Amino acid sequence: MGRKRKKLPLLENVEVVDIGAEGKSIARIDDMVIFLTNTVPGDIVDVQVNRKRKNFLEGYPVKFHKYSEDRIKPFCPHFGVCGGCKWQSLSYSDQLAYKEKQVKDQLTRIGKISKEEAELISPIIGSENIKYYRNKLEYTFSNKKWLSWEELNSGEEFPDRNALGFHIPKMFDKVLDIEECYLQPEPSNKIRNWVRSFSAKAEMSYFDLRNHEGLLRNLIIRTSNTGEVMVIVSFFREERRSRESLLSAMLKEFPGITSLMYVINQKANDTILDQEIILYSGKEFIVEKMEDLEFKVGPKSFYQTNSLQAYKLYQVAREFAGLKGGEIVYDFYTGTGTIALFMSEKAGKVVGIESVPEAIEDAKENARSNSIKNSFFYAGDIKDVFSKDLISKHGSPDVVIMDPPRAGLHAEVIASLLDIQPPRIVYVSCNPATQARDIQLLSEVYAIKRIQPVDMFPQTHHVENVVLLEPK
Repeated sequence: MGRKRKKLPLLENVEVVDIGAEGKSIARIDDMVIFLTNTVPGDIVDVQVNRKRKNFLEGYPVKFHKYSEDRIKPFCPHFGVCGGCKWQSLSYSDQLAYKEKQVKDQLTRIGKISKEEAELISPIIGSENIKYYRNKLEYTFSNKKWLSWEELNSGEEFPDRNALGFHIPKMFDKVLDIEECYLQPEPSNKIRNWVRSFSAKAEMSYFDLRNHEGLLRNLIIRTSNTGEVMVIVSFFREERRSRESLLSAMLKEFPGITSLMYVINQKANDTILDQEIILYSGKEFIVEKMEDLEFKVGPKSFYQTNSLQAYKLYQVAREFAGLKGGEIVYDFYTGTGTIALFMSEKAGKVVGIESVPEAIEDAKENARSNSIKNSFFYAGDIKDVFSKDLISKHGSPDVVIMDPPRAGLHAEVIASLLDIQPPRIVYVSCNPATQARDIQLLSEVYAIKRIQPVDMFPQTHHVENVVLLEPK
């Protein structure tokens, strides 16, 4: 017989006082910190605790006694149910203030930076567009549409449970049917709503996420700042007649689609990076422009999802690099080479390293198509590729630029940097916590010279941060 689970408390009249890491709100009772979801500072709520630890509690609001004066009305009808855009109830100026504070808190608490270094944080660079700023969205087909409590308790029957939208947080098999998403510019909404309508009339089956059945699985839409549109339809199995009817009708309805592709994905997960993506019509890529550069973005390419803010982010990185024209620049986690190629005009040589071979092929193609001859790209794990052999071939770096994934730098990469000691490191990060950890590990040799937060994702807690490090 198992142990009886201890009932967790309900806390009444709790005032939310701050926002912390990962976008969670903070409240305090005596010396205990409570991390909350779906609240903003100034709210007074009853909290149902759902997790208890020695030094903190986690919970969610079950009743609001008072709404914060800082709250604003969310613009999206899906707010609070959809897993995205969780900060819509905060003004954009407040969002920026909390993001800037998050960077400072993480660098101070985890990075152990001094008070003088904390004063180097420049005001955050906000996004010109706070809606419709993404260039890529992925929607999920599901035959298990999420129903609200009101719908479940209404007594009505819902024979059509098909949905085309986003997963409900922590419910992998429930999908919220989206009418309008405010993240991606048109024709994104029009294409998604048309696909839903067409597939319903054609009686095409939607994917069953538990039993792995059905035809339609995912819909990926990419747009670019040159006006090009890529659509990828993921089918679970090959039904040629259904596939042809959907894709041909889509082209007729949306002649502006410049790249239409499909994939047959019979795996357990949705990722298509390891699948053959087949071109149905148009080009195999769309084009993004940045200054005089053109970047070809294929169906598997990584490109920053906020094109306009990516340009501002790269401008900051280039400014921090302080290039005069002859420097040797190493770009770790180069992806498709965007930062490296953006630096190339003002550098003597750029060397990009990335673990994904397809991304490196994209980087080489982008270099060729832009007639850039001073760039060199290598596929492999950075801790292995960034070696004495590579340095003897291309020279010791004057500048190292790093834009790692959220997990941050591998310990061996940090050891290599401390051994080689490049004169300048520009650390771009999408996770201030792991960035702060890595900076603390580098601090035996390096000091912070400049700090610049950049908001890439309005309406969310996510923030990018750029730090310039130089030897002490």
